[in-house]
Amino acid sequence: QVQLVESGGGLVQPGGSLRLSCAASELILDRYAIGWFRLAPGKEREGVSCISSNAVNTYYADSVKGRFTISRDNAKNTVYLQMNSLKPEDTAVYYCAADFRSCGDYLAGRPMDYRGKGTLVTVSS
Repeated sequence: QVQLVESGGGLVQPGGSLRLSCAASELILDRYAIGWFRLAPGKEREGVSCISSNAVNTYYADSVKGRFTISRDNAKNTVYLQMNSLKPEDTAVYYCAADFRSCGDYLAGRPMDYRGKGTLVTVSS
């Protein structure tokens, strides 16, 4: 059974940093594009970032561009989201999702094939 497991969330002060990880079991991540999404109370789901299977293409929401960086280590079967200069409005449950090869579904706003349960990020002083 395919599982995506996120980790690295927590409480951080404004301006701080966190690195989220998305690890996979029963799924060879280097064949899959990975997207990061977030869901905050009272807000719609937002696509945060996506990286293609070969890491050639990366995409970012305007709200995080220049602050967040997505990367992947296929040897570890893990994708990362480095989040810097965090703001209170970044507070949300972040989850990763996987789709074969490309970020096409992410860009089109369609559900990706697999998703994790999420990790909570709270930015507060």
